[in-house]
Amino acid sequence: MNPNSTAKEQSLNPTTVSHHEAKRKTAEQSHVLDERIVMALQAAGDKKALDPVVLDLREIVSFTDFFVITSGANERQVQAIADEVLERLKKNGHPAARVEGRKTAEWILLDYGDFIVHVFGDKARKFYDLERLWRESKRLELPTALVNQTSSLRSE
Repeated sequence: MNPNSTAKEQSLNPTTVSHHEAKRKTAEQSHVLDERIVMALQAAGDKKALDPVVLDLREIVSFTDFFVITSGANERQVQAIADEVLERLKKNGHPAARVEGRKTAEWILLDYGDFIVHVFGDKARKFYDLERLWRESKRLELPTALVNQTSSLRSE
C-alpha cells in the first residue's frame, strides 16, 4: 500500500496493520509478561503483597498497556511494597516516570508509561475496585510462582 494513501483507503485495505495492532498481536503471540512487570510482581511478592492482578488494557485505552494491581494489609506494608517495586525497577534501569499517593499510602500509583502499578490498602482497593471498573480489559493469568509467592499472607 502507498504510504501516502488516505486514512479511509488504509482502513478499507484489510492487509494494512497499524503499529498499535502489530504491537498487540506480537505481545499476544509471545504469551510472556514483560520482564519489568515480572520484576514488579516479584518485588511486591517479596513484601508479601496481596492478590496480584495484571489487566491487559491494550485494546481499550491508549494511555497505557497494562495495570498491575496489588494490595497491602496496612499503610506501612503498602508503602514497603511500592518502595520495593520502585527500588528494584530503578536498580535495573527502569525508573518510574511518576509516583502518586506516597504520603497517604492508601493508593500508591507507579507510572512506568506502558504499565502502571497500583498498590492499594485493603479498604481503598475494595472502594475503587479497578478490576470492576476496567472489566472490559483482559485479566492475564499469572505464573503460579508469582501468585503463590504474593498471596501467602491471606491464608495466614
